[in-house]
Amino acid sequence: MTDRFQDPRFHPPAGGLVPHMGITLIDEGEGWMEARMEIAQHHLRSGTNALHAASLIALADSVCGFAAGQALPEGAKGYTTIELKSNFVGTANAGVLIGRADAEHLGRTTQVWRSKVHHEDSGRTLALFRCTQMVLY
Repeated sequence: MTDRFQDPRFHPPAGGLVPHMGITLIDEGEGWMEARMEIAQHHLRSGTNALHAASLIALADSVCGFAAGQALPEGAKGYTTIELKSNFVGTANAGVLIGRADAEHLGRTTQVWRSKVHHEDSGRTLALFRCTQMVLY
């Protein structure tokens, strides 16, 4: 298991969205990755006690993107998201969210990843996410 508090993908020196959102690595392997995010006030919709959709997408897209970066074909220099879709099937206002990314297609020019975000304590699924990454050379 990678030390999630030292992983530069999740904690770059210049900061950024991922550390601001509190997303940290749990574990990773070939074709998959898991990350967590503890729900804080800034993850909720203004004036409500429910998660903002963008908070769920931030977790799902980040875990898929970082997994894609670990699965690049030889000679590739990077990747970029060219499509994403999310279905929101639940919400929460406290606790920890777990996002797991799994590769569905690892091609030379594109990758397709799926992620499921669930609430750690209840086990309830909150979002189903899918994205396509274009491989950059």
